[in-house]
Amino acid sequence: MTLLVLQHIACEPPAAYEDELRSWGAELHRVQIDEGDPLPDWREFAGIVAMGGPMGAYEDERLPWLTAEKRMIAEAVRAGTPYWGVCLGSQLLAASLGAAVFPGPHAEVGLLPVFTTAAASADPVFSAAPTEFVALQWHGDTFDLPDGAVQLARSDAYPQQAFVFESAYALQFHLEVDAALATTWGDVPAYAQSLHALLGDGALPRLVDGVRRHEAEATALARRLFAAWLEHVVELTAIRPALTAPAQRSR
Repeated sequence: MTLLVLQHIACEPPAAYEDELRSWGAELHRVQIDEGDPLPDWREFAGIVAMGGPMGAYEDERLPWLTAEKRMIAEAVRAGTPYWGVCLGSQLLAASLGAAVFPGPHAEVGLLPVFTTAAASADPVFSAAPTEFVALQWHGDTFDLPDGAVQLARSDAYPQQAFVFESAYALQFHLEVDAALATTWGDVPAYAQSLHALLGDGALPRLVDGVRRHEAEATALARRLFAAWLEHVVELTAIRPALTAPAQRSR
């Protein structure tokens, strides 16, 4: 079993989700879209994982590959392919399903509370989440809920934090990131400049410290949700080995 991973910048890998995937004995095929890697045939994969990035899901004129990526996501998801989208990956899913993606009134950045909806308690994946948890937020865009989708989570700043459409899941927030990975985000000039503009001097160390304080709880929740998706949506239970330690993540 192999999952297709769509990355939009090298410093935003699946991280804890990848750790969980490998612990099940599954493989991944990583496509670095921003570096020009071609999109493969989605039919060859058991599911798709789409990660974050600094671009907007609506920047097709500047980044023409977004059009092809959204077309592929729409085809795959409407054909029933399991999908897991994080941050930009959630916005790409919304756009692929015909919903508007747009800049919000202000950026949502920091370690902030997320609240699950009543529908989450009956969902095969999000029923594994508590009614409130802390997650890393770092985005300025948001989206409308696509037709036919079910809202699973919200925050005080933005109502659309997670939704499900058939076998496709969208998460606006980051649970998968540990302090080491968050530190590398500060090495990206666009990320560092944005963070400084939003939160002022010393913003990155403060953010990394917040991630470090919450990383054990957050990454455990990331793996629990992703495991539920693998089991109940991708249906990988038959190949899971009896492992006691997480696999080493590749960077």
